[in-house]
Amino acid sequence: MFQHLSQNLARDPDYLDRLINENEAAGFVGYTTRALQGWRVKGGGPKFIKVSARSIRYRRRDLIDWAEAHLCSHTSEAAA
Repeated sequence: MFQHLSQNLARDPDYLDRLINENEAAGFVGYTTRALQGWRVKGGGPKFIKVSARSIRYRRRDLIDWAEAHLCSHTSEAAA
């Protein structure tokens, strides 16, 4: 993933901040669009941008930050 990320950053300096739709965001974090939709309703998911009532966008930077915040080194950490 990091090699792919660095290649994209080399070609496109705005890669991390460019807005992407929920299908792209779901693929980026490895979840379904339904999971992202559920987190938007219940909370606990990555930050998102509500452009309009039916238009949701994400920044890759926020998706990475969300994933980093969920890193654990052992199973007992996951419950905390």
